[in-house]
Parts: sequence; structure tokens; C-alpha cells
Amino acid sequence: RVASFGKMSRALVSVPFCRGAPAPRASPRRWRRSQSARPSRVVKSSANSDTPLGAGWVSDELPDEVDVCIIGAGIGGLSCAALLGKYGVSVAVAEAHTVAGGAAHGFHKGGFEFDSGPSYFLGLSSPPGESINGVRQVLDAVGETLPRGAAVYNSLNMYFPDGNFTCVADRESYRSAIRRFAGDDAVCEWDALEKAMGPLGDAAVAIPFAGMRADNGVFLTMAKYVKPLVVALGGGPRGKQGFEDAKWLRSNFSELIDQHVTNKWLRQLLDLECFVISGLKADRTSAAIMAFTFQERHKMEGCVYDYPIGGSQAIVDALVRGVRKHGGKVALGSPVSEIVFEDKKAVGIKLKKGGRVVRARTAVVTNASVWDTTNSLLPDHMKQQRIDSGDTQYLSDVKKCDSFVHLHLGIDATGLPPNSELGIHHLVVDDWSKGVDGNRNVFNISIPTTLDPSQAPVGKHTVHIYGAANEPYEKWRAVKRGSEAYAAMKKDAADDLYRALERVIPDIRQRVEVEMVATPLTQARFVKRHEGTYGPGVDMTRVNLYGAALPPGPKTGIEGLYAVGDSTYPGIGVPAAAGSGFFTANSIVSVWKNLGMLYGPKIGKNV
Repeated sequence: RVASFGKMSRALVSVPFCRGAPAPRASPRRWRRSQSARPSRVVKSSANSDTPLGAGWVSDELPDEVDVCIIGAGIGGLSCAALLGKYGVSVAVAEAHTVAGGAAHGFHKGGFEFDSGPSYFLGLSSPPGESINGVRQVLDAVGETLPRGAAVYNSLNMYFPDGNFTCVADRESYRSAIRRFAGDDAVCEWDALEKAMGPLGDAAVAIPFAGMRADNGVFLTMAKYVKPLVVALGGGPRGKQGFEDAKWLRSNFSELIDQHVTNKWLRQLLDLECFVISGLKADRTSAAIMAFTFQERHKMEGCVYDYPIGGSQAIVDALVRGVRKHGGKVALGSPVSEIVFEDKKAVGIKLKKGGRVVRARTAVVTNASVWDTTNSLLPDHMKQQRIDSGDTQYLSDVKKCDSFVHLHLGIDATGLPPNSELGIHHLVVDDWSKGVDGNRNVFNISIPTTLDPSQAPVGKHTVHIYGAANEPYEKWRAVKRGSEAYAAMKKDAADDLYRALERVIPDIRQRVEVEMVATPLTQARFVKRHEGTYGPGVDMTRVNLYGAALPPGPKTGIEGLYAVGDSTYPGIGVPAAAGSGFFTANSIVSVWKNLGMLYGPKIGKNV
């Protein structure tokens, strides 16, 4: 989930077919508190002593029993927990790391504040109840905000082998860039593709996460969105023929591209757009996601991007506050060793420390990846059940996205261009012939202190660059952390990252005051990601990784166990992870509670 553009993905696609018996419903219950309950505390902090810590650094003691146990305090897990609390459901979240946030957590070093991953957002600065961003809708639903707000901007800089350009969130600027690099014929092809995407983008927006659920109650929750969907498809320039566009809601973007684009350079650009959003090329990225992305970025009234003041950790802290304000508990430094089962039903979690069990009256939700969940958290008899059903073999055939190498830097900013000129976001492509998914070929760069100077000492900048889901885990697998071989491999990776950074700041190496290099082993260790993967290498709007026969969504095929995060619908990205939180929380509570949210105070532009 560590991505920049990936955070603007908004996977609003067709509602999956729901089958099976209704899920058990959670109802408000009183906590059963442990006799040894202790007050909230900070488990551990890498921050300086004078750095204030937010809610995501504070740990609670978990009760002995709650309605729902959640494994992992990533964006998906926290969103689900906060929403369940709003619904009146008691929740306990167990997080292995000493800070909440998963791949979106922040950290401190040498007076600098860093984002571990996402720094590119859209829709955070919208007025209350008017955003189409999933995480902002969760915050609005639970009554939380970003206390320091978000800085806005409208462009990023791209560095290609054949030239550079500033990508402004504006339709004509984008067309001009295509003309400059690929000519007038490519612009005509883009125009045709954009026209075809129009009704698809409208249809994607018409289906909000807040109305999704994994049972037949979806026919009630989605009833109010049928008209906007019909208008989007049939009310467009093609009239009734527009309903044919519904087929693209469940198609890959490459299928739509093939209908309209032949220009090689433009196809490379579109693959790049997909890759930085989903970690996948166009042949495995949802057409609906891309249609929405371009429509939002190029809307006539203009578009701005957002960066939360305080970094991505500010979003995490807001979600944690949302969990606690409705009675939920979040325990840090509390890895789960196993999901507890009775009669093949998930009924709780066992913590690694002391083997303590926290019971779940209604459900267990996993925010761990599907590989970590099925390989490490299921007891042997449930693993055997998956082997017998063929689900284990099905999952083993699923491709994973590669991992990352990161470089986090604190630098001297003396003599650099003004913040408004330097800019926060930059994207470097080394060689088109390697493919956008080639090893260390595409690099995302963030300089958040150009918008939020509070994250570094005066006269300094915080810099983050990473190879975008293009680092194979295999070449790191046998290397021991701390060894000479590991140090040499880290230096080699850092050199490649520095070379990309030199496209933006030519003398970057001479400015460094703080340097941290992260590898796939770092990703696996701290974020608890199987093989450090970015996520599933498939379009999650079309499949369910827990079983070939399961519809896309939060169900795992195991009674009492639900999933959130990028291993389930709709896939990779902060808004997508928050959307999975909506989908799962809604599926656990009664349809009437779900309807109460949908017809209550407005929580989103499309809700």
C-alpha cells in the first residue's frame, strides 16, 4: 500500500452478487472488561522527546470480550473499527507495530518527520459531507476531522527519458503534454478514450462504498443509487446506447484502451498512470477506477490535490480518535498469533504476548494480507479445510505485486528553489523500454515540507523516494539483515534512488543530514506484509482471493471471519482500503443500521 498516486484511486464499481445465508448481526453491548485493565499508554516512540505524539502512538488495554475483534490497525482495519463503533458495536483492534496506520504510518528521526508510504491524496479538503474520498467519508461519518487541515496544490512534475513536463490537474494541460510527446494523432486517440470513459466515470461515482454490503440487504441500501446509475449510463451523450457501457464496469482498462488507442507512447503513459495508482499495468487495473480518476482530475470546475498537515499520520490519528470516541480500543505492540475457532467459526484472537485470548461475540476481521492470514493466523484444521476445498491452490496461483526500496532523507534546503517552485511530488521513469513495472524503473518522490514545513527543522526538507512496487522480494529472501551482503545491497539500491533524485535536486547527496534505506525485508518486518508485497497483482474488483467461488467483497468463506484492506474489494490505495472498511462494517451490522447512516447526515457527495 505504499504509493503516491495510488491514494487517489476510488474503486466504485458494480456491486458484487451476494449469495449465502445472512451474516450474524452485531448489536450494541456493554464491554466485559479485564480485571487487569490498565490506562492507555505509549508503547514505544522513535520521536524526539519534544515531539508531540498523536492518538496513533497511544495504546489501550483490550477487554476480554467484545462484539468484533480486528487484526491490524491499517487504514482498512481502523476505518472498519470506527464505523462499527458508530453503529454501536464494541470493537478491539490488535496491532503488531508500535504505531497505528499500517503502510500509512509516520515516524520521526533526527528532528524530521517522515511518511512511510502515501503522500498523495484527493478529496481531503472538501467541505464536510461533500467528498468522494473513502477515508474522508469515514471521518465525516464518525465525526472526526484533520485538526490542522490539508494543504492544496494542483500539479506534479514528471521526468521521462524523452523529456520532462509538469502535469497539472487540468484537461487541456494533459492534452498539450500528449501532443508534445506523441503528436496530434495521439491527442485524437486520447479524446476518443476520454469520451468513452465519461459515462463510466459517472457510473463509478454513483455507487458509494457506504451502500455496499455482502448480503441481500444490498438491494435496500443500493436502492437510492439506482437512479444516479441509470442517469450516468443512459443519460449521457449516447442516450440509451450508453447502457452498453455498463460492461466496462467489470473490465480491465486495457480492454477499453484497445478500443481507442494505438499510439505506443500514449499506451505507455496510460500503463504508467495505472501502475502508480494500483501497482498494476492497464491489463490488470479496473477500467472504472481509471475512468473515475481521469474524470475527477480533469473536471471542468478544476481539481486540487491534498496533503494532510502532519503527514499521513494525521489521517491515522484521526481514524484512531474515531475508534476511541465510540468506545473502541486499539492496542499497539500486540501481534496476534492465531485466530481462535470453535466448530469452524472464528470466535476471537490469541495474542502472542502471554497467549491471552480476546473473545469476539459476532465476528473477527483481518486487516492482514490474505497470505499472512491464511498462512500464519489460521489453525491447522482450518488450513486443511482450505486445502481440501482447493482455496489454498487457488491463492497460490495468484500473482503478487513486487515490493519496494525506499530512501528517507533529511536534507539541507539552503539555495534550493522556493517551495512553490520545487513542488511536493515528482515521478521519474528511467527507461520506457524496461516497461513501467521494470525493476527500479519508476520512482515516486515526495518532498512534503514544501507544503508542511513543520515536518523538518527550519531551513531543511524531508524527502521520500521509493521504487514503485518494482523490487522483487526473491533477490532479498536469503540475505540476512545486518550482514555485509545486506549492507552492500542497500547501498546499491540507495545509489539507484539517488540517481533518480538527482533529476530533481542535482546535488542531493551533498545535502543529506539524515538517511534511511528501507528494503523488502524492512517492509515485511515493520508493516507485516507477506514478502513485503505492495498487494495482490490482480484487479480486486473482479475476484475474491479467499476462494474462487466467492464474490468480490469482505467474505472469506470461513464463518465469522471477514477481511478488509487491499486483499479484498476494491484493492490497493488509501481510499480503497477505507472503502473496504465500509463494505465490511456494513456487512456485519443489520441493514437497518446501514440505512440509518445512508439516510442520516450527509457523509459524502455521492452518498
